Amino acid sequence: MSKDQLVYIVFGCIISLALVFDLGFLSKKNTIISVAQALKQTFLWVLLALGFFIFVWIEEGQKIGLEFLSGYLMEWSLSIDNIFVFILIFDAFKVKEKNYPRVLLIGILAAVIFRITFITLGVALVAKFSWLLYIFGIFLLYTGYQMFTSDNEESFDPHESKVYKFLKKILPIGSTDGDGRFVIRDHNKKPVYTSLFVVVVLLAAIDIVFALDSIPAVMGISNSSLVIYTSNIFAVLGLRSLFFLLRGAVNKFEYLQQGIAIVLIFIGVKMLGEHYINMWMDKNAQVILSLLVILFCIMGSILYSNFVKKQKSSKHNKD
Repeated sequence: MSKDQLVYIVFGCIISLALVFDLGFLSKKNTIISVAQALKQTFLWVLLALGFFIFVWIEEGQKIGLEFLSGYLMEWSLSIDNIFVFILIFDAFKVKEKNYPRVLLIGILAAVIFRITFITLGVALVAKFSWLLYIFGIFLLYTGYQMFTSDNEESFDPHESKVYKFLKKILPIGSTDGDGRFVIRDHNKKPVYTSLFVVVVLLAAIDIVFALDSIPAVMGISNSSLVIYTSNIFAVLGLRSLFFLLRGAVNKFEYLQQGIAIVLIFIGVKMLGEHYINMWMDKNAQVILSLLVILFCIMGSILYSNFVKKQKSSKHNKD
């Protein structure tokens, strides 16, 4: 058995056990998750990821270990943007809080399946057409620029999304949540899809959109399939607990979007200039540099957001 095979087996066991625990104890119908519970669950997912990071370091070496940590932090920070859109979707369709855990779980599991599919396709294409990395680099530069310059106040209306309009065209969509069900029967005994079904589809669709940024970004950090798969899945599966933890505070991180944008631009530049960067910096140093840039930009943007918020609050109190 190779080292990669062993790591994949351990990864599969960790994820399976975590999901069994999640499904068995944390995803019961009509359960409301408190901030304290969300904090414990978030801590558990982060602890599992850090434990896996240590295991990868031991089995695969420092370089792959740090690449996993960098990729995980990159995906985790991008997840906060996902959460902001998730909140808008739940509010737009007036989802009851008791239905949040189950709807999020199903939407996120669907997102994992799509991510695995896209990663497999992306890795195969890059292996055959290496010049695609330059396309990904240009795409990350463009996305980072758009994210940095966009107005944080721009709102996303789920009812105006192409996915919702498409669903309305092909399926009978009802206006109720079906008391927690995804499909109900009308007076003619015909199936009607509830608003909860729509929300699950929208959650998965939105994650696909975010995956178009996150997967090229982690490919810019590492060319290891092991790192790309595991960092993505760890981050996505931790989305649900992060949602409950941050749903009341996500708007406080006013400049987090700019921090993420700088990271995407950095990775885009790194992908485009890889040939020249390799001439004066070895791979280990590049991995450490990427990790430091990610940590600095994400933590810096959060701290700056809090600083600006306090300054505005202090000014408002004086006035």
